[in-house]
Amino acid sequence: MAEIKKGARLTGAERDELAARLVSEYEGGASIRALAESTGRSYGFVHRVLSESAVTLRGRGGATRGRAATTGS
Repeated sequence: MAEIKKGARLTGAERDELAARLVSEYEGGASIRALAESTGRSYGFVHRVLSESAVTLRGRGGATRGRAATTGS
């Protein structure tokens, strides 16, 4: 894929090619933040392209808030 100038508007075939690449890498385990960094695009742009491509987005990782599980003693 040709180098994309940071901040350049993407339309048509260029956008379709980038979308296919982002979908493939995201489904392969890459995070949205990692994809944004590697492509020079914003988090919001990558998130929007994935959403427009009907990708099921993963939930956020990390600890969750709420009551801790109790152990029976």
